[in-house]
Amino acid sequence: MTQAITDSKQASTALAELFNTHKRVVFFGGAGVSTASGIPDFRSVDGLYHQQFAYPPETMLSHSFYEAHPAEFFDFYRTKMIALGAKPNRCHTKLAELERAGKLNAVVTQNIDGLHQMAGSQRVFELHGSVHRNICRSCGAVYSAEWICSREHEDAAGVPVCPACGGRIKPDVVLYEEPLDEHVLTGAVAAIAAADALIVGGTSLVVYPAAGLTRYFTGDTLAICNLAPTDQDANADLLISCDIAAAFAFQPVCADTIERLIAKRPRRLRPSAAARAFEEDVHGER
Repeated sequence: MTQAITDSKQASTALAELFNTHKRVVFFGGAGVSTASGIPDFRSVDGLYHQQFAYPPETMLSHSFYEAHPAEFFDFYRTKMIALGAKPNRCHTKLAELERAGKLNAVVTQNIDGLHQMAGSQRVFELHGSVHRNICRSCGAVYSAEWICSREHEDAAGVPVCPACGGRIKPDVVLYEEPLDEHVLTGAVAAIAAADALIVGGTSLVVYPAAGLTRYFTGDTLAICNLAPTDQDANADLLISCDIAAAFAFQPVCADTIERLIAKRPRRLRPSAAARAFEEDVHGER
């Protein structure tokens, strides 16, 4: 039976218990994780996809648009996709703290902002890449987001060019029409498949193939923390609908209570997802 929570304090208590009653927890997050850091999400009422631009955001974030309209692409990329002033919020810092304490195995993220690493997380699978890596397509030189925003090396149209060789720069971000990085995807799938608890946070679970990775989870507790309903809510054991940063503002459960919590934890087996079609995840569109 699904436990539904809307109060942030109750959510914090439930998440603290989850971390203290499981040994292989994985966090799978999306844009909603970073909204408390001042980065807008995509699909909420105030999200990026509801704003007005010369082209639809989905179009401007496509590989074909990058190739055909590089100046417009980089203008959108600099102003809307890079947030140099953003800082990790309580969700980011708590996840890093839990990893250091040995209570979190990995973070799988759809975000490209690098805030998990800034908070201190080490094992992070960036499904959609990162704005902090911008690569010359000719010589392979890597440039930072700060370098992109400085606009010191651009052609007459305002497109960044490599100062080393004059080659064209491509953000290390998975655009629409591009496949996910197979190495990153393989690591994310392995982490989720090995987890005994999966926390899905700040994602509407509608962007595939990333949203389909939850099917590789075969553990006993699935928690979904998102303000809006998702298509996978019916599968959740714990359903949290409140601010995710507030939900992660919890303190560790005292050690003398952990054995009692583990003893009363219900066990529920899920059908194996090992035979799922991996190829469609590697080659599917974002």
